[in-house]
Amino acid sequence: MQARDAKKGAIVLHQNEMHMVTEATHRTPGNLRAFFQITLKNLKNGRIVQTRFAPDEPLERITLDPKQCQFLYKDGQGFHFMDMENYHSFMLTEEILGDKKYYLKEGMEIKIDFHEEKPIFPELPGIVILKVTEAPPGVRGDSVSNTVKVAVCETGLKVNVPLFIDEGTEIKVNTETGEYVGRA
Repeated sequence: MQARDAKKGAIVLHQNEMHMVTEATHRTPGNLRAFFQITLKNLKNGRIVQTRFAPDEPLERITLDPKQCQFLYKDGQGFHFMDMENYHSFMLTEEILGDKKYYLKEGMEIKIDFHEEKPIFPELPGIVILKVTEAPPGVRGDSVSNTVKVAVCETGLKVNVPLFIDEGTEIKVNTETGEYVGRA
């Protein structure tokens, strides 16, 4: 694949490490040659790198094998999953999951992309339903705009929610932005 063909979400090999393309922009600065500004996220450590590529510069694309997996539990070592096809269990560390750990509930099924039989990249659904475990009482004051309060969900995620959300309420949360969407 050439740099001009890089699209958001593609997995490529850059400096002998797997990266996901998060943004690819074609730039033509004045009287200079055109190039592609590509933002890459390292799948091992989560670092984000911006790199310039010539349009015809080769990039090695990596094909991942998505598998349906079930989240089993979390312990001191990491997050344990089971492959739904062969019932093989494996563990992912907090470094691999990053902020996605806040959207995982026991028994939840998600897709995890594998490369050479190693789990690489978990894919979450767009919206998850979480139960609010801590929510301060909502006190409405003299305000013109919508007022919000910070609530803590069962997974430890902190979300800005409207004043009417109480402890025990199930809410929908967007996994891309981490924002409150509505009541479940």
